Amino acid sequence: MKLFAILLMAALMALPSVAQEKEVIATANYRLEIIKKGFRYGFARPDGSMILPPHASSGLVFSGGAAADCARNSDGTFEVVNDRGVKATVEIEAAEYHVRFRVRPQTGTRIVMRTGGVASPSYGLADHAAFGRNTTDVTGYRDDRFRAQEPPGHKRMISNFVIFPRQGIALVNMEKGLKLVRVTEDEIAQGSQEAGEMPAMYYFLGTPEQIYAAFLKARNREGYPVYKPKYEFFGVGWEAFGALGWKTNEKTVTENVEKYLSLGYPLSWMVVGSGFWPNEDPNLCATTSFGLWDKVRYPDPKRFIQHFKSKGLKFFLGLRISFIKDGPYSAEGVAKGYFLKEDGVAKAYKIAFPKLPAYLLDGSNPDAVKWYVGLCQKWMDYGVDGFKEDLFGYGVVRMREGNIDAVNRALMDKGVFIMGRNNYLGSACDVHRFEDFNFDQNQDRGPINGLAFSYSGFPYTYPDIVGGTFGEGRKMPPLNSPRMQTYMMRNARYASVNPSMAVGMGPWNFGSDEVEKVMREAAQLHGRLLPYIYSAAIDAYETGFPWTMAPLPLLFPDDPQVHGRENTTVRGYQWMLGPSLLACPLYGNDYDTANTRDVYLPAGKWMDYDTGTVYQGPRLLKDFPLPVGKTPLFVGGKGVVVETGLNAVVYPVAAGTYRFTHSDGTTRTMITTDARHWDKVQVADITVNQTVHFERDPGSGAIRFLIVPGHDYEIK
Repeated sequence: MKLFAILLMAALMALPSVAQEKEVIATANYRLEIIKKGFRYGFARPDGSMILPPHASSGLVFSGGAAADCARNSDGTFEVVNDRGVKATVEIEAAEYHVRFRVRPQTGTRIVMRTGGVASPSYGLADHAAFGRNTTDVTGYRDDRFRAQEPPGHKRMISNFVIFPRQGIALVNMEKGLKLVRVTEDEIAQGSQEAGEMPAMYYFLGTPEQIYAAFLKARNREGYPVYKPKYEFFGVGWEAFGALGWKTNEKTVTENVEKYLSLGYPLSWMVVGSGFWPNEDPNLCATTSFGLWDKVRYPDPKRFIQHFKSKGLKFFLGLRISFIKDGPYSAEGVAKGYFLKEDGVAKAYKIAFPKLPAYLLDGSNPDAVKWYVGLCQKWMDYGVDGFKEDLFGYGVVRMREGNIDAVNRALMDKGVFIMGRNNYLGSACDVHRFEDFNFDQNQDRGPINGLAFSYSGFPYTYPDIVGGTFGEGRKMPPLNSPRMQTYMMRNARYASVNPSMAVGMGPWNFGSDEVEKVMREAAQLHGRLLPYIYSAAIDAYETGFPWTMAPLPLLFPDDPQVHGRENTTVRGYQWMLGPSLLACPLYGNDYDTANTRDVYLPAGKWMDYDTGTVYQGPRLLKDFPLPVGKTPLFVGGKGVVVETGLNAVVYPVAAGTYRFTHSDGTTRTMITTDARHWDKVQVADITVNQTVHFERDPGSGAIRFLIVPGHDYEIK
């Protein structure tokens, strides 16, 4: 890095400026051009073609004024003066795939960096892209008070990262406070509304793979770490709130989970998120009743939890950082200064849950976080493996982004499983749950939300419980109505091709053999793909690229046909589930009337997962049939899938090498395909130089064989 910086400075000094009006920082990948008047900066390719043009008037606004002029200092920094005479120092770090600006004004708290705009599409913004919007394309988005919990909707998975894959550029202002975001065809701007400096304004340049790799490094560097996820969370889960609502106890939970298992559901995790706390005292009705159980509903919690763990399930409880004012641990938290304060005093807020006023932990206080994690241990002493983090309804609180991340990071550091709902920029959790997704809501929000997560660097999407929650005053038709039956089947098919899925309301409640069959098939598909999906999750963790749910515009940015489809008009909600499977679920508000979709197959060879029919892309399959009984997948890309039991399935669609990561997150197996005559292939374990027995599927021609962890294989 130091050598690169030296070479870069040499290149900068060697480049002539035009009448001293422009400064140019050139690398092998891009040119950063700064017009001194107005500090108007833009990005161009080495051949001079424009990537992102400079702003029409000024590239920097601070201390109540727009940049008027600038000069480069001998140390490489820039001194910028605005039209009010206030100065700011701008440091620029130019690396191979990123440029980092640091802005330090003499005074003032509002800082905005901006360029000219570019034509759509642009993608990202996580939860902010999903509510009140009808497309994943965020062009036209404008919000000068960008923050969590901003209406409409409960926005809690927060990112202000925006990518323009066709232009090969992305940007983000890494800032925990109130932000400004504008993505229009006239202006691309990000800012800090209440900060005295802007320490980490990043632009990333290159291919989408290069951009996400650089974004990953920047997040880890700037204090927004991305954690390695754990295996079981990518399988099929069970949530008590979907199955039983608030009325949970040892008997009802056990009976419900056991019924799912007896029906062949491959459950690997479960959540009891509510009702386990002591219910007779309202001051204890919260997830922070650490170690205190309802003695009537849960008389023997250790035995209860161990029962499920003996069946291979990971057991999770609900968890929030809210402490009821008169709860068992609140006095200690107030005395030691562990809660958020207003005017120097801990304040109990009226938030959505718990129902009584509650203090909120101060995640910026390391001692408070350590204390909280110690309290969590009281739950883990009973055998609890992790938590469903779910603070919500806190819009009244002046809480900086990342307050909950501090707790989740500390728990992840201890190996605790975390289902994340609140998050800023990093990934201190195993899966990313989007907002409650229920029958009486906009069903297009689900796929738009999930894809927006992936664009934003949150690719471990969990699309909430299949079917959502029931009761709570929701307006629903009878469970045995045709519409409800179709809803459950479509929702299950959609969830099955997400990185994680979970069931709740039992399929036996809907009065339909077809519902039971389709939901079971969907869960079994997902469970069968668990090893393959987890391997893709490790690829995402290591590279930054969202391989568990990779939107097609990131994989094929120069193909115009992949853009403009992820919206409520086309409903072309498609993504790569790992490097070998193209997901195309029929979902959206037309779930109960539509039976076909226009499915786009990009360049390459694609095989229908169910029938083995082969198509050559690029090709649009008009009105492609997707009945509720069909698996919404095509095989392509690497053409290799590893299923449960370490069964490798290799399809005759492509040559190349597939890298599989085993459930420990470390051990690798390489599978290389180089077969010109598929009917005459042989499989060899090249680690021990032995021929491997395989079976061939008569329909698809795929071959199936067992693999050994750490061994590599060749098909030719």
